[in-house]
Amino acid sequence: MRKLVECVPNISEGRDKAKIEAIASVVETVSGVKLLDVDPGSSTNRTVITFVGEPDQVVEAAFRLIKKASELIDMRKHKGEHPRMGATDVCPFVPVANITMEECAALAHALGKRVGAELGIPGYFYESAALRPERKNLAVCRSGEYEGLEKLSTEAGKPDFGPQEFNEKVRQTGATAIGARDFLVAYNVNLNTTSARRANAIAFDIREAGRIKKENGKTVIDANGEPVRIPGSLKSVKGIGWYIEEYGIAQLSLNLTNINVTPVHVAFDEACKRSQERGIRVTGSEVVGLIPKRVLIEAADYYLAKQERSLGINDDEKIKIAVKSLGLDDLVPFNPAEKVIEFMLEEGGAKKLVDMTLVAFADETASESMAPGGGSISAYTAAMGVSLGTMVANLSAHKRGWDNRWKEFSDWAEKGMDFQRQLLAMVDEDTKAFNGIMEAFGLPKSNDNEKAIRNQAIQSATKYATEVPLKVAQLACDSMEVMLAMVEIGNPNSITDAGVGALCARAAVLGAVMNVKVNARDLDDKVWSEQAYKRCDELAEKAESMERTIRERVEAVLSAV
Repeated sequence: MRKLVECVPNISEGRDKAKIEAIASVVETVSGVKLLDVDPGSSTNRTVITFVGEPDQVVEAAFRLIKKASELIDMRKHKGEHPRMGATDVCPFVPVANITMEECAALAHALGKRVGAELGIPGYFYESAALRPERKNLAVCRSGEYEGLEKLSTEAGKPDFGPQEFNEKVRQTGATAIGARDFLVAYNVNLNTTSARRANAIAFDIREAGRIKKENGKTVIDANGEPVRIPGSLKSVKGIGWYIEEYGIAQLSLNLTNINVTPVHVAFDEACKRSQERGIRVTGSEVVGLIPKRVLIEAADYYLAKQERSLGINDDEKIKIAVKSLGLDDLVPFNPAEKVIEFMLEEGGAKKLVDMTLVAFADETASESMAPGGGSISAYTAAMGVSLGTMVANLSAHKRGWDNRWKEFSDWAEKGMDFQRQLLAMVDEDTKAFNGIMEAFGLPKSNDNEKAIRNQAIQSATKYATEVPLKVAQLACDSMEVMLAMVEIGNPNSITDAGVGALCARAAVLGAVMNVKVNARDLDDKVWSEQAYKRCDELAEKAESMERTIRERVEAVLSAV
């Protein structure tokens, strides 16, 4: 699955539009990186730039941005209200999809090494990328700001990368902090009140810092002379209450600083509970900026589970459920295409086979083009087969009188949807693999060197075109466990649907096996080919045995009616 990471550099320029545009524009000179937002602030003289993409590409884009900022921004002339110490003041990496915080920290370290060595800019690693515990806190790294960078030559202020002196170049560029942190969600909860004071009280109930403890109207002080605080109910949450004149309502303005600790749906439910305790009702909420897709999927799963409904449905349906459950369309329409990071990254170009209508896909298959062929059709047939099995699981989860079994069938439906997603991906992958063979055959062959390169390319492409249908056969065969379970324990009124699903899966296995064998025969690696043939025979035998068992079960139920 595709790894996605977000990068949010803050540059020390918020007034010169030409400079800001020149710096931000270098991001998209890296293929595969999407510039999502450029947010300048005049009073702070600072701009927040947000972009996203796959890890290596994002690191390259961040390096180019830091380089361009160091060329255009002279820190000797910089003034602004926000704390800062360099032309690129901070540059955090944020995990979005299929990437860990540890991996993001490694990206930060790789970037810092390049920035120090190639650009001569010193800096510190902070938050999850910190090499020293005290430097997890950005304020510690930035203490003294630009004017205090003489600290670079001291033991306490020694940078993690780059020169250890406040030389002439550093006087111009300043220093930077490069880090890895969790995704921060700016999240507002709408209230049926106009009172900012009451909204603020609810925010204090919720936020981690809570409120200052008072007795008899006076602040309670601890032994160290610090005010005693009554903590709020949610960790990793900051918040205040305010009145929004545009909407004519008060809101809770929350920053969810770690959505792994407090996800959006947990914050929403807690806001509902605390508001109700104060005689106020939550009417909806809004996300400021962009969010990862998983935020909405996790919210949908949470509310589906609370309703004892199956979680084995497609992501589009889950997103609709999340939007309605959180009231994200309360004030303005919520468009996932403009709010979800993964959707923002979807690009145009050649249309995928799986995005075609059924008629268009059939017509494309019937055309004189050799692709899509049997491999893609096998993958799609298997996807339809397990979709039927998943349908039976969902119907069973919602069957009257079976309410106590919803979780059992939801688990099967989720398993079925996972098979469906993987198999649908293989529809286009098989055609892509075939096209790879055609491209290899089209390589030049005018001399021995070109012939050798061409032959190697043909062999590599052919092997991949063998591996893809072999994976399809494996997935299709494995997916039959869903249909087998459904004919044994599922809704008996839909048993024939599970039976048809098994027929589709068996056909898919046998079809994919044919494609493996026709491609494997052209491979020079005969040992690998023989292993592939053996695996194909095992999968075909297993699929036929399972299909026979499922069909016999269906026929037994039908004959008993």
